Amino acid sequence: MISISPENFIILVVDDISHNLSVIGSVLEEAGYDTTFAASGAQALERLENISPDLVLLDLMMPGMNGLEVCQIVKSQSKWSNLPVIFLTAIPEKEALLQAFEQGAVDYITKPFHPPELLARVGLHLELKNTRDRLHQSLQEQARLTTALEKLAHLDPLTEVWNRRYFEEVAQREFTRSQRYQRLFSVLMLDIDYFKKINDTYGHLVGDEVLKALVKVSLDSLRKTDHLGRFGGEEFIALLPETNRNTALEIAERLRKAIAQIIVPHETDLIQITVSIGVTTYHPSDGQFKNILARSDNALYAAKNQGRNRVVEG
Repeated sequence: MISISPENFIILVVDDISHNLSVIGSVLEEAGYDTTFAASGAQALERLENISPDLVLLDLMMPGMNGLEVCQIVKSQSKWSNLPVIFLTAIPEKEALLQAFEQGAVDYITKPFHPPELLARVGLHLELKNTRDRLHQSLQEQARLTTALEKLAHLDPLTEVWNRRYFEEVAQREFTRSQRYQRLFSVLMLDIDYFKKINDTYGHLVGDEVLKALVKVSLDSLRKTDHLGRFGGEEFIALLPETNRNTALEIAERLRKAIAQIIVPHETDLIQITVSIGVTTYHPSDGQFKNILARSDNALYAAKNQGRNRVVEG
């Protein structure tokens, strides 16, 4: 049983005989369909550009550009590839109809036609198109939701940089790649100096604003190929692919200076922060990524012990 609402659809009728257009148009309009007409293949292509119908009833044999040629052009363009085309033919020649189906036609109706048959076939193919369109939209929405869920699983909810779990997954892949191809990469471990004092003095909401400000400045200071993650609390980590120790130290120092310029206003106060940064670079003797993490962590604490607001290599 056809369950579509005809008033929601536009049908393009293409026939070089005006009487046929009038008869078919009357049947469709009485059933509630909106219609548009073309008396030639060229005119049909113009209507398609201007009106975007939901289905085409296309005369097979027409002077000039015949129905097969029109259908070939329609189906060759991605914007019309899913448009149902039903051929109208006075003589159902098997070879011509076979070509029509090869060109992408979905059905054919012989002339003279019976109105109930015409409406049944039109309704069926519109319902099929409607179902396909809904399925396509559903799949697109599912893909968007999947992407959103994957993003949520990968990101720290406050700062929207990678969370620790996902950062370690990516870093492990980089570590494996470096082992296989003898490539260098570096890691920066950074921690906000005296962050507990900020939370205790101004509250955790202000502390959150400080963290987000640090992330923004860090992303602006790092290269597009670098990756930033939140390791926990006020501690962040950056992965620098294809980066030797000298370049890593330069990036870390640039990052330290940029963060020292951060000002977060709160009421009458202007909150400034600094960071301590530990830097380490992959070495072929590193058996596991956790060895690199340990060196960068040790370098970070060395920076803390040496007075903070500095970069130390580990």
